[in-house]
Amino acid sequence: MKRIFFLFIIIILPLLTDCKDDADNPPIEIEIGFPADKDKEFDQGSAVSFPELNGQLTDNLELLGRIWGFLKYHHPEVGKGNYNWDYELFRVLPEYLRATNNTERDRILLDWINKYGEIPACKTCRETNPNAYIKPDHLWIENGAMNNTLKAKLKDIYQNRHQGKHFYILMDENYHYNEFIHERDYSNIIFPDAGFDLLALYRYWNIIYYFSPYKYLTDKNWDDILSEYIPLILTVENRLEYELTITQLITETNDTHAIFFSGRSQLEELKGNKYPPFQTRFVEGKLVVSLYYNPELQATSGLEIGDIITHINGEKVESMVSKLMKYYPASNEAAKLLYISSDLLRSNQNNITIQYNSMGQADQKEIHLFDRYMLNIHSMNDGWNKLDKNEKCYKFLEGNIGYVTLANIIDEDITAIKESFINSKGIIIDIRNYPSSKTAPSILSSFFVSESKEFSFLFGGNRDNPGEFSYLPFRNIIHYDGGKSYEEKLIVLIDEITFSAAEYAAMCFRAGLNTTIIGSTTAGAVGKNPTIVLPGGITTTMTGLGTRFSDGTETQRIGIVPDVWVEPTIEGIRQGRDELLEMAIKLINEE
Repeated sequence: MKRIFFLFIIIILPLLTDCKDDADNPPIEIEIGFPADKDKEFDQGSAVSFPELNGQLTDNLELLGRIWGFLKYHHPEVGKGNYNWDYELFRVLPEYLRATNNTERDRILLDWINKYGEIPACKTCRETNPNAYIKPDHLWIENGAMNNTLKAKLKDIYQNRHQGKHFYILMDENYHYNEFIHERDYSNIIFPDAGFDLLALYRYWNIIYYFSPYKYLTDKNWDDILSEYIPLILTVENRLEYELTITQLITETNDTHAIFFSGRSQLEELKGNKYPPFQTRFVEGKLVVSLYYNPELQATSGLEIGDIITHINGEKVESMVSKLMKYYPASNEAAKLLYISSDLLRSNQNNITIQYNSMGQADQKEIHLFDRYMLNIHSMNDGWNKLDKNEKCYKFLEGNIGYVTLANIIDEDITAIKESFINSKGIIIDIRNYPSSKTAPSILSSFFVSESKEFSFLFGGNRDNPGEFSYLPFRNIIHYDGGKSYEEKLIVLIDEITFSAAEYAAMCFRAGLNTTIIGSTTAGAVGKNPTIVLPGGITTTMTGLGTRFSDGTETQRIGIVPDVWVEPTIEGIRQGRDELLEMAIKLINEE
């Protein structure tokens, strides 16, 4: 059994991808009553028994997974909703697992495909756009170790593939990203169930293969992931191992949008329900006490702000981080460390022992942990510091400098911000948080331009040709409202908490007349994030729409690159200083 101290912070954030509110796109009703919905044969379990894995069987299962996914998104009968494609996998598996050679395997596959009838000629299927940013990759068919008859069958299906409304895909016609529908979560199934375990792998791998605009940015070649995870998923021994393996699989996407909403109850139990009374963050590569949730508990804890934690229950922090990295989906290391820092000190025990360094002096201490409800743990959406939601999002700093935080901004604030700050010496916009309004940043950004200005473009998928991604015909534009433009310095603050819609807001403000962005690496995930449902009730998301700056600069994994690099220091944390804010004020005051 895999034993690992694992935690993952749950961040449930909506995503801004355009200067329009989602209300501009009316919801599309999902039809019900398809034949696929009436198939209940395996509702209580797959009843699939797997022989001992070997190299040949793994190769066969990889091929089956590719063909299963290919047929799911291309075969007209599947697209019409005439078959429950999950259960069709369970129907073919028993015979397929008995194949003793490639000839027998290919015959079984051909018989399986032929079961769904002849495919009529497609009169609307189009060739892949030669200008597509990403083209469908079917080299696995051409180069695969299949007989020519099977290859020809698959090619024929592609040439006459399903078009239009699809049982498993709901495309946003404006932005060309896909929502995945009619995907049952099978939360009633007792895991592990080898058939459903494999189904989870097949479902997720194929969604990324056909519908991720960023599969080319993963650390590992996504083509290799399927064969790598077949033996991992088929050897899990309990529900916890299943959740760990799925989490590890999802981490392979290197996508900060790959967050979890539900379905990891065993991992939640493993996390522990006891919390330290303080927040920690990685500063200068060290795990540092940065804030007390309840200041009155500092005396009890005995740790000072700025103290460095080096060991937890006898294990080096660096060793713990190294073990946990593969279980934290994130686009870059900064985002991974953000999530890990929130988890390292949690436990099911009432106390943990830490070794720490305080002002150069090493020491050891037992820390008492608390139930979450006893602590004023604030949302990371607010940033590193607790936010008073009753305060206005804007204020004057000393020296006639305007300050705006997006953490509690509302659309109604925009007029007052413009009127209040029009004669200020400079303005600081703090996006070390998540915008409380999806539209306010784009509305406010018009204050900083003197003409309408393009700042980013998108590339979306093609439901009728899965795997194709093309640049969308429109561009994202800051629309100048005709009022008086702000011409003094605009300083934008960012860090690893700047994620998704917050990063998009930074892109908007960067288009300003006199903008300087300061800080450090952002979370590196911008674009619509559709939900993915996996067996066992696991729900996650992905970046489903490509976004780039107007000059073509990549945003995924890189994030928003600051003009001036500034990070907190341990000494600054000890002194209670906000070094990014200090630098912003300094830049504004420079002549």
